[in-house]
Amino acid sequence: MATRFSIRTSGCQMNVHDTEKVANLLHHAGMNGAAEEADADLLILNTCSIREKAEHRLYSDLGTLRAWKAERAGRLIGVGGCVAQQEGDTILRRFPQVDFVFGTHNLRHVPALIDDAKAGRRRVETEENRSLERFDLPERHPALSHTTPGRAFLTVMEGCDMFCSFCIVPRTRGREISRPAQAILDEARHLVEHGVCEITLLGQTVNAYGRHDLRRGHSARAGTMPFHQLLAQLDAIPGLRRLRYTSPHPIFFDEGLIRAHGELESLCPHVHLPAQSGSDRILDAMRRRYTGDELRAIASALRGARPDLVVTTDLIVGFPGERDEDFADTLRLVQDIGFVDSYSFKYSARPGTRAPTLEDAVAPDRAQERLEALQALQRDLTIAYHRSRVGQDVEVLVEGWSRRGHQLSGRDPQHRIVNLEAPGEAGLEPGAFTWARVVEATPHSLLGEPLPPANLLGIASFR
Repeated sequence: MATRFSIRTSGCQMNVHDTEKVANLLHHAGMNGAAEEADADLLILNTCSIREKAEHRLYSDLGTLRAWKAERAGRLIGVGGCVAQQEGDTILRRFPQVDFVFGTHNLRHVPALIDDAKAGRRRVETEENRSLERFDLPERHPALSHTTPGRAFLTVMEGCDMFCSFCIVPRTRGREISRPAQAILDEARHLVEHGVCEITLLGQTVNAYGRHDLRRGHSARAGTMPFHQLLAQLDAIPGLRRLRYTSPHPIFFDEGLIRAHGELESLCPHVHLPAQSGSDRILDAMRRRYTGDELRAIASALRGARPDLVVTTDLIVGFPGERDEDFADTLRLVQDIGFVDSYSFKYSARPGTRAPTLEDAVAPDRAQERLEALQALQRDLTIAYHRSRVGQDVEVLVEGWSRRGHQLSGRDPQHRIVNLEAPGEAGLEPGAFTWARVVEATPHSLLGEPLPPANLLGIASFR
């Protein structure tokens, strides 16, 4: 009987896509996905270490999984992702129930690690790999279903060379490496030929794609190009209706990328612009290499190129040395730019980073107060934007059922969730596009009524 596997995933879109890559490798190795963890012979935990809480969750999960493993002879547990890259063989020493550990550069080794584990050999593979072979994976297996029909992730680069003082990513994901453009374009065409109409490009600093090759004059030899040129070539692929990218770094928004948002039909009017703080003093301590006013200028330029573009962000409160006036600068930045949404967190010290050595730690209760104030402001901005959309007609890519279960749900070009009334209408199924009129705003989503075909005359697909 073929091994049945299940994968738990935490963290960013890169981790989600890594899980898809591992599942694809396992299918190609003759294994099958399990409907539930209770049915699985193999369980892989794909981990995140961007915050301390996620790391502790792994250790808690591994403790409870002793019972899962003991329920059936021959069951295996593997740990991958950023905590695996960070901790390596320490995980094997601390948790005897773990059979293998693999890092972020070693996805291709997972089938061999499983074979060794079945033979009783516990192994770790966490070596950093600078070779492009790490991107050389088999085509999508027919048995591997899309998590969201019609949408797919596509890795264009990995790693980060920015070394922000709070961030562990350079340690867990390694240095920047960009894939050749031709490989990216070939994968995109393959995805579109197999029903994908929306692609999200992934990279730790995705808009830094190809920058080192360009700076050294090696672009032709490496097969890379400036990021905005890659976007233009992807935009030209017939059948690709939506193109997104995440997560960019503010300092790599050049004129070409700004113009692309006004010129490329498939490039969606949504940019995630990780600010982290609005205080120039704190941004300098974070080693972010930009100022609050430079963030304002980027957002203004993007909206100048594409007026309906929305901007979302990441924010950290309670960074060492953050004073009340620094936090006030963050609130001012959020208000000035008018972020439509944000992912905000209290600072979490990470091993191997510079920030824990800084003086003037912020008290936990003060950090919590600031987080609540920031999130309250963001709720006001989000609902105000959602209310401004009421009455508009919008194209929705249907993803599946909403959390309530009685409405279909999808995303509009601005990446807003749109829940659809009358889900029994013909054609409203996952992976399909439909036009809807926004009839109600909620704090987290829009409510839309599908428009019948007779009402679509004159509605353009762009802007």
